[in-house]
Amino acid sequence: MQGFWKSPYKRRTFEKKLMANIRDLKKDINYVLGDIIEAVYIIEASNEKQGSKEGSAIIDKAISTFDELMAKVNQKGVEDQKSHFKDVREDLEKKARSLVDQLNKL
Repeated sequence: MQGFWKSPYKRRTFEKKLMANIRDLKKDINYVLGDIIEAVYIIEASNEKQGSKEGSAIIDKAISTFDELMAKVNQKGVEDQKSHFKDVREDLEKKARSLVDQLNKL
């Protein structure tokens, strides 16, 4: 492994790929949770129940999930970054499914 890092080109390429993956993960978190919040507003508007307690609870949960996942993505000093970001993606998927299930009951 030591020879791999001797080349500055290979190191920069690896770091660029990692940064692109982090950027894509942040975008995924933003888009998924933003779409869930938007869906709450659409459903409430179509049912003429704007500002319902259930809808507000889903929005609050989506915002707290966003904050939690972004904190995990920005966490420094992670030893195995690949598995860490994989865990964050899985956590996003699990929590988004839960929010969508709540949304479907609305």
